[in-house]
Amino acid sequence: MKLALLSSLLLTSASAFAPVIHTRPTTRYMAEAEAAVAEVAEAEVAAPAADAEADVDTDAAPIVVEEPAEIIPEGPQKVPCFGATPFYTKEPVFFGENYWDKITMEWGTADTGKYIRAAELKHGRAAMLGTVGFAFHKLGFTFNNISPHEYLSVTQGVKFADLQAMTPMEAVLKVPAEGFTQVFGIIAAIELYELTHMNGKFKGEQTVAPGLQPGGLTGDLGWNPLQVAVTDDRRLAELQNARLAMVCIMAWLAADAIPGSVPVPLPW
Repeated sequence: MKLALLSSLLLTSASAFAPVIHTRPTTRYMAEAEAAVAEVAEAEVAAPAADAEADVDTDAAPIVVEEPAEIIPEGPQKVPCFGATPFYTKEPVFFGENYWDKITMEWGTADTGKYIRAAELKHGRAAMLGTVGFAFHKLGFTFNNISPHEYLSVTQGVKFADLQAMTPMEAVLKVPAEGFTQVFGIIAAIELYELTHMNGKFKGEQTVAPGLQPGGLTGDLGWNPLQVAVTDDRRLAELQNARLAMVCIMAWLAADAIPGSVPVPLPW
């Protein structure tokens, strides 16, 4: 009994001097630890954003994306030609395209092409007038039937009835020299008008006549008393009729000069 009591007293006194061991941290220590962890997390999140802002220079000039420069081909460029016509095909066919390219690219320029087109147009208009005169003569619509005058030239003794009895070619050869002078005088006046005028206005102050400048001759005299709208369809129709008239007048003259040379029946 005495031994047991003595042992318990010894154990109690020893435990008073033993250190106290805490098995869990206090509340203050836990709050400090959580705050430190939160600061570390915020620092990790803010670091990439700060690096991105550092990479972007707000004071720098804006980046301009340059468009690729236009590639300009070297050498003469192909000049489009107005007047291609359908020939039983879906797309218009341009006869003589090879020579057109030579004229406008090798031997000349686009202005040369304008001159060639004006020449074709003038020849075509002359051919259209020629076909009308030729057909009138063949069909009997001559001045001896529709004019009150009997003579073409009183001094030369040339009557309209005498010319009507001839072929058109023979009748042309019977026209006196004064008659040809009048015809060529009218033609010269028209040509001089086109040479010296532009858009219907006389250009006398220019040292070089407008018609002699590159691209100056176009065949457009500006004479449109009926104020007809000049569209591409009408321009194409004029060219087509002009080309047909040039072929017709050549065929009619050949048939008149050499009977049987044109194997096509004519209306007279």
